[in-house]
Amino acid sequence: MKYVQIFMAFFRSGILGFGGGPSAIPLVYKEVVEKYRWMKDEEFSDVVALGNTLPGPINTKIAGYVGYRVGGWPGMLIALFASVVPTVLLVIIFLTGLGASKDKPWVQGMSAAVLPVVAAMMAALALDFMKQAKSAMTWKGLILFTGGSFLVLQVFRWHPAIWIAALLAFAFFSGTAREQEQEKER
Repeated sequence: MKYVQIFMAFFRSGILGFGGGPSAIPLVYKEVVEKYRWMKDEEFSDVVALGNTLPGPINTKIAGYVGYRVGGWPGMLIALFASVVPTVLLVIIFLTGLGASKDKPWVQGMSAAVLPVVAAMMAALALDFMKQAKSAMTWKGLILFTGGSFLVLQVFRWHPAIWIAALLAFAFFSGTAREQEQEKER
């Protein structure tokens, strides 16, 4: 039964995730965290952050990790298959069907109508992540950190992987220093 659940969770997110991996993340979140409860919010946030530092599509990386965690190697293969098959099928269908109609107003209208929905889904996911971050810091710290991240990523054009790696290194070394201070006090 768990393999069927793994397949359905990633098939649904794959078939409904218009616009690629980032737009599918809120759908995967809904399945993995809210519906099947395979992970907690914090764990899912960590998986997304780690997945963003690795090359390749984010949806398949999340599918592979969650599938392996829930169902071992068979679960990983099922999750990867389920997340890739919808894209392959839809590309074949849309390229053959819509390729000839790409300049028609109804096709352009359909594309324009989907983009705000994807933006709203991404905003909702970002707000959920901010609420989780708020539990670890003050509002002032959260606003400063979010603003600083925006500057680093948008103004200075750092690659997200560099920023995430820098933050992970900072967290690791500050945690290590804190542990050493606590050991000295004992």
